[in-house]
Amino acid sequence: MEKEFLEAQSELNDPSLFVNRELSLLEFQRRLLDEAKDERNPLLERVKFLAILGSNLDEFFMVRISGVRKQVEANISELSIDGMTPRDQLAAMRKFASELFKEAHTCLTKKLMPKLDKAGIHVMEYGKLTKPQKEKVDDYFREMVYPVLTPLALDPGHPFPHISNLSLSLAIVIRDPKGTERFARLKVPDTLPRLVPIKRSSGGERKDGTIPRHHYFVWLEQVIAANIELLFPGMHVVSVHPFRTIRDADVEIQEIEADDLLETMQQSIRRRKFGSVVQITVNESMPGDIRELLVDNLEAKPNDIAVQANPLGLASLWQLYKSVENTN
Repeated sequence: MEKEFLEAQSELNDPSLFVNRELSLLEFQRRLLDEAKDERNPLLERVKFLAILGSNLDEFFMVRISGVRKQVEANISELSIDGMTPRDQLAAMRKFASELFKEAHTCLTKKLMPKLDKAGIHVMEYGKLTKPQKEKVDDYFREMVYPVLTPLALDPGHPFPHISNLSLSLAIVIRDPKGTERFARLKVPDTLPRLVPIKRSSGGERKDGTIPRHHYFVWLEQVIAANIELLFPGMHVVSVHPFRTIRDADVEIQEIEADDLLETMQQSIRRRKFGSVVQITVNESMPGDIRELLVDNLEAKPNDIAVQANPLGLASLWQLYKSVENTN
């Protein structure tokens, strides 16, 4: 009897019977993606599901992936209950997350954007704006955006600036009159709407007597890039490339009953802002030398670079949902 019990116990410990904890969290995120794909859901609700997915994946990188990466860097080889080493888990997590990002962007660009456009919600590319729309957006840039921008050049007298967690930045290559190229970084201000609203208009009256409303938006980083020359007078702007940084936020409060809990929480928040980089998302158009510069100066690793389509940071879609929902 004891022998049979031990054999049964051994069989129950078979790694094939267990699901990896980290990968199971990503499987849950796939459910959000499925909801975004489900055409039975209202259109704006599908946009909201993508925004939630983006926010959750940011948190997953900040906490789960950063935690497993620390195990890899500490050369921990202990197997998880499902039989995976930390290195195996990290590779599988990154692959799974990359697939989710790719599917989410495909859903947004191929499925949702055309339907949003048909419904009168237009997320425009700056280059496709009409002349009056460009004039309005450029006026917005000069009045609201330009005063809060602080470009920082990289040279021997100016080390690479700190880039905070979840911040969107522009990597800028400029050329001076002597032909010397330099690198500059510009943070896209998070105090302004990521989606710049353009004047709302009304269409013709429908047969049922209602008047459809049209909402127009353009991405803030595109507005800045289109007006970037104003920030570098006398210089030629060679290229502009957006990138987004996710930092380690796997912070644990060691003593929850600390004498000064407020101070403990403040330290945790500071660590979230200044933790090591776990992912740098870039567009495919960013040249290899700029990617290498970011990796070197952010003390990241080459495999921390993730190539994604626009927009970088799906959580920004929350603004689209709220802006349209509040005006309907």
